[in-house]
Amino acid sequence: MTTPNARPRYAYLGPAGTFTQEALLQIVSPETADLLPQADVISAIEAVREGSADYAAVAIENSVEGGVTAVLDTLAEGEPLVITRETLVPVSFSLASLPGETLDTVKRIGAHPHAWAQCRQWLRRHLPAAAHSVTNSNTAAAQLMARVLDGQLASDLLDFDAALVPPAAVAHYGLTVLASGVADNLAAVTRFVLIERPGLVPAPTGADKTTLVIALPDERSGALLELLEQFSTRGINLTRIESRPSGDALGRYLFSLDAEAHVSEPRMAEALVGLHRFSPRVRYLGSYPKADYVPSKVRPGTTAADYSRAQTWVDQIQRGQAV
Repeated sequence: MTTPNARPRYAYLGPAGTFTQEALLQIVSPETADLLPQADVISAIEAVREGSADYAAVAIENSVEGGVTAVLDTLAEGEPLVITRETLVPVSFSLASLPGETLDTVKRIGAHPHAWAQCRQWLRRHLPAAAHSVTNSNTAAAQLMARVLDGQLASDLLDFDAALVPPAAVAHYGLTVLASGVADNLAAVTRFVLIERPGLVPAPTGADKTTLVIALPDERSGALLELLEQFSTRGINLTRIESRPSGDALGRYLFSLDAEAHVSEPRMAEALVGLHRFSPRVRYLGSYPKADYVPSKVRPGTTAADYSRAQTWVDQIQRGQAV
């Protein structure tokens, strides 16, 4: 947490102009906080663990490619951190270059792996022979081209002719647009989360998520079903579930998931008790408001009032009262 009177520090995947920065600017103003660009998402998360940042904004899920594995794996291990907020950013790209390039001259394209994946079909149709030059972020290549324009870097040191960049980065870095609206799915959205050290859990809003990482107790038939039943029997909807290698043996996996409920709700608290009894490892990664603020549907029999009435009934039985 920040010290009294200090400006909060937010680490994010840089350099300037990334979708992550766009997501972060939905949450905080640079006039009231220090924004700290990082070379990759792992560095952003570790900055919080090391104390050089108070918060980290990172992409966790894309509607086209699914979970961001580097983020999921980094949060599943190491010193515990929690998610306290999420936000959504529509995603499309511009193919940008230095002056003088055309689509016909582009042989290599600088792009973050997720950007390349979200534009794969467009690239196959328009630039089928172009090779992929991997970059750490969606604006890393743009920053390098800007250095060429400023005379700080020789153009022959670039290992790409053009780059897939966020539209806002084109003007920021003074690049030339070869194609706009580059995407296979124009409705693509990336979900970003704000991460910090554990503290007081945000109050429930009625439209919340809880993120967890859960290990199966052993490799046996029905183990995953037993895990899922901890949620289904309590009327908790799962909006995301992904398997990730545990890292300790081939064929062993952790399950990263988002549940539509808040830890303060009796149904979610009871599910966590069940999971703790069932699994050798459950990591709580936070309860926080959903980005769309659409209230979660609560199945009859699983509301807080339902749990309260049921507990009262059991208490009466234990006191020997007629029920």
